[in-house]
Amino acid sequence: MTEAPRAPGAAAQGRDRSAGGPPCYAALDLGTNNCRLLIATPAGSGFRVVEAFSRIVRLGEGMSQTGRLSEAAMERALGALRISAEKVRRRRVVRLRAIATQACRSAENGIDFLERVAKETGLRLQVITPHEEAQLSVAGCLGLLDRRADAALVVDVGGGSTELSWVDLSDKSPPGGAEPASAPIRAWLSVPIGVVTLAERFPEGDTGKEDWFRSMVEHVKGEIAAFRRADPLRPIFEADRAHLVGTSGAITSLAGMHLGLRRYDRSRVDGIWMTRADCEAAADGLLRLSASQRAQQPCIGPDRADLVLAGAAILQAVQDLWPCSRVRVADRGLREGILLSLMSERGGRRRRRPRDGRTEP
Repeated sequence: MTEAPRAPGAAAQGRDRSAGGPPCYAALDLGTNNCRLLIATPAGSGFRVVEAFSRIVRLGEGMSQTGRLSEAAMERALGALRISAEKVRRRRVVRLRAIATQACRSAENGIDFLERVAKETGLRLQVITPHEEAQLSVAGCLGLLDRRADAALVVDVGGGSTELSWVDLSDKSPPGGAEPASAPIRAWLSVPIGVVTLAERFPEGDTGKEDWFRSMVEHVKGEIAAFRRADPLRPIFEADRAHLVGTSGAITSLAGMHLGLRRYDRSRVDGIWMTRADCEAAADGLLRLSASQRAQQPCIGPDRADLVLAGAAILQAVQDLWPCSRVRVADRGLREGILLSLMSERGGRRRRRPRDGRTEP
């Protein structure tokens, strides 16, 4: 990985620490559905978040029909990116890595749009490969892997694609030793299906919701089932010695519904364990609601009301093909992975988020 460029407007080296404090690092992720920024300072073996920003921009809206980013979608994304650039400048960020994923990877005008972003905001976004996207998501979720298990499947559900990473946890730490700072990815798969593309392919009707939902599940299963490179780990899953880690706005919304939260609370959602039955019950509850009723749910809102069931369908498809009794919900992932890599590069050693000590179901 090349060294991240200095942030736009950052002061020269030696004058870039605000008021003598620790340096700020930033990770910016422009996805098919969201624009997310995380700014943090190194803290022990991890980092301390000093500012976070997230906005649903639906950059990939309509792209499954046209193959292009629409002008309205680009304007929404540019609005969020201008805010992000200002936050980066105000925090005097010393290193920034800004990445773009599926929408800009596949759109005919994706590169032209990123050139426009650089010209208008000063942010230079790098289109990363699906492989690196999967690696960064796993790196950001390392602290949520149950090291007592023998394997895990990290499922990163985006707006335009879903990345699946099968992680080998069989190499246990020695008694009293430090927790490993990494875990080998034995197989990975990226499918060009996310919550936006799936919802557009299967528009919601007024009747037959169960059949509609099942059609989404079966469509996703058809994209995943032929992948065989992870088969050596299948006996571990069949013996229930593995677990899933789900990272996406749709999955965290399901967790918020499961907990009955009156407002979304990351501290309660990130790291929570859910059973497969819990996930299915949350999806069933959403199926009983209309789109307008889902929009009124505090952990969903109007921006995700038409997407959350597509996310639930993707999760259920994975659970059908790779059954696990436990799912750990992650309100973290790609941005955290970027930050850890930036701090590792600058600090000469890998930093990681500590395990949070949450209990299992």
